[in-house]
Amino acid sequence: MHRKARVLAVFAVAVCALVVAQAVPSATPIDSTELRESVTAAGILEHEEAFQAIADANDDTRAASTAGYDASLAYVRSELDPDYFTITEQEFEFPFFEELTTPEFERISPQPRDYVIEDDFFTMDFSGSGDVTGSLVPTNDIVLDPGPVASTSNSGCEASDFVPASTTGDQVALIQRGTCDFIVKATNAADAGYDAVIIFNEGTEGQEDRITTLFGTLGEPGTTIPVIGTSYAVGEELYELTGPVVVHVETSTLSEIRTTSNLIAETKTGRTDRVAVVGAHLDSVPAGAGINDNGSGSSTILEIAQELAEGGIEPVNQVRFAWWGAEEAGLFGSQYYVDQLSKNEIKDIAVNLNFDMVGSPNYVRFVYDGDASDTDSLGSSGSGAVEDVFLDYFATVVELPVEPTAFDGRSDYDAFISVGIPAGGLFTGAEEIKTEEQEEIYGGTAGLALDPCYHLACDDIGNLSMDALDEMSDAAAHATLTFAMTKSAVEGTDKGKALGHGEFKGSSLRK
Repeated sequence: MHRKARVLAVFAVAVCALVVAQAVPSATPIDSTELRESVTAAGILEHEEAFQAIADANDDTRAASTAGYDASLAYVRSELDPDYFTITEQEFEFPFFEELTTPEFERISPQPRDYVIEDDFFTMDFSGSGDVTGSLVPTNDIVLDPGPVASTSNSGCEASDFVPASTTGDQVALIQRGTCDFIVKATNAADAGYDAVIIFNEGTEGQEDRITTLFGTLGEPGTTIPVIGTSYAVGEELYELTGPVVVHVETSTLSEIRTTSNLIAETKTGRTDRVAVVGAHLDSVPAGAGINDNGSGSSTILEIAQELAEGGIEPVNQVRFAWWGAEEAGLFGSQYYVDQLSKNEIKDIAVNLNFDMVGSPNYVRFVYDGDASDTDSLGSSGSGAVEDVFLDYFATVVELPVEPTAFDGRSDYDAFISVGIPAGGLFTGAEEIKTEEQEEIYGGTAGLALDPCYHLACDDIGNLSMDALDEMSDAAAHATLTFAMTKSAVEGTDKGKALGHGEFKGSSLRK
């Protein structure tokens, strides 16, 4: 069903025997030229257009468990060659959450004020629904001006923190972040008879994420009352008001357990004790079609998979392409996949390559900082060697500048590095603001988000950079071929859960 002519020579000559032992720094390199020429931005765009058409026909979304997601999975499966790949669907359950309407939060008295979504508050994931106008009641143990050390406030963590709610009118609990999970605070409030919950940020001096608007999750369905998170400033303001304080909180949400699937396509040839898992999440957020996040990564690895198949490449190591479900709901698909692996199956995975958002319209070329040399990265042992494959490619093959980005737990690599599997990948940016220095290097517009439509309805077919898709897909193809064809040994790293996960030796993989 792919439209363009595909002419791809077998790589038996171009991909010579590769030995990447550290003792041999001048090892024969991978020549990925033919694969990179075959993997094109135009081909990727055709997949993106198919995803857009699917969203258009299914309430403008491809979120996990929706008809749009199911159609996206069916499309990817239909584009894969069953003679080249063994294709399976892996079904799993996950907690689904969606806001059905825009939430409202306002102070009725004293000094009426309308609070602004994102600037002042967010609905917490898995919040219940409700339209509550009631008296604000702070819990015990609220600590204002906590200073530079994280607050030890356990506000809302114990049932005794709550004054029993009045039976004569609605009441809203004001709780500070700290010590225990948000679900504990919300459950204690509901058990005490409160009708809604406001959890404000901690306020730790110098830690932005403890001051700005709190965007949290209750973790699972079950809470029946509205729960919102606010900035520290909003919470401090409410706490210090004198006299009776009346607020209005309104949320309309859907929160339940649903079923969806991962799609796995693995080559029928190649060593199964040195598998390269190449993954991207297939789902969008409920708000939109998700054409950059993550139609771009899904389309890129689909294009690479098709070109490997049409070229008849017989990899030295098995390549396992994965389109993960329910990433946007909390990395559930990739985590479920890893959780089902035995110790030996984990050991047999040599590397995970992750491609989540590689077409951002105001892009920067980011490479995951596998060795944590430039960021506070969470990469497992061996991830530095994966990073080096990308760095060497950009530096010596195409001579394009890149920047490091941290493994921070926000994408599907997380399940792999948590058990010690080396990982790496590419990223072109989300809500981060482009700097003037980045504008000079990459073009685009300083002062705007790298993806201005991140998690919004406008993440559609117009929300892509073709240059980013072209540059990053070539790098993805190069790395995929490198780990597919390497003959280097894999040695245990004793990282993660001490299951002996593999590390590719050496990093001199150059054209």
